Amino acid sequence: MRLSSRFPVAVQMLIILAWCPQELKVTSELMALSVNTNPVLIRRIMGYLKRANLIAVAPGAGGTTLARDPFRITLLEIYRAVELTAEDRLFGLHEDQNLRCPIGKRINGLLEPHLQKAREALEESLAGITVGELLQEIPPYNRLPLVSR
Repeated sequence: MRLSSRFPVAVQMLIILAWCPQELKVTSELMALSVNTNPVLIRRIMGYLKRANLIAVAPGAGGTTLARDPFRITLLEIYRAVELTAEDRLFGLHEDQNLRCPIGKRINGLLEPHLQKAREALEESLAGITVGELLQEIPPYNRLPLVSR
C-alpha cells in the first residue's frame, strides 16, 4: 500500500506561495514544476486548501495567494485539510472483520485507543509549526526562477 504524499506536497505549495513576491503570479503549473508533478495533482490539492480557507485562487490563470499570514498557518491545519478521512480519522480500520475469529472480532477495539493517542501526539506536534517558520529555512527570493527547466 502506497502512502499519501498530499500533506508534504501541500506544505511545499504553501511555502512557495509565501516565498514568492506578491507581484509574481503563482500558478498550478509553476508549483507543479517545483513539486515535479502534474498540475492536475496540484489543482486537486489546491481545492482542499481553498475549502480550508488557506489559499485564495483567482479565476482562470490568475494565480494563487495565501489567505493569511504564513506565521498563522499551522501544519496541523494543512494536514487536516488534505489528509483526514471523511470520518475525521487518521487511520481507517478494517470494517469487514471475521466476527467468528477471536482476534478479528476484537482487533478494532484493541487498536482504536492506541491509534487515537498516536493521532493526538501527531496533531500536537503539527500544531506547533507554521509555514512561516519553515519559510525561514529557505533562502530568500532573489528574482531567479523557482526551478530551471
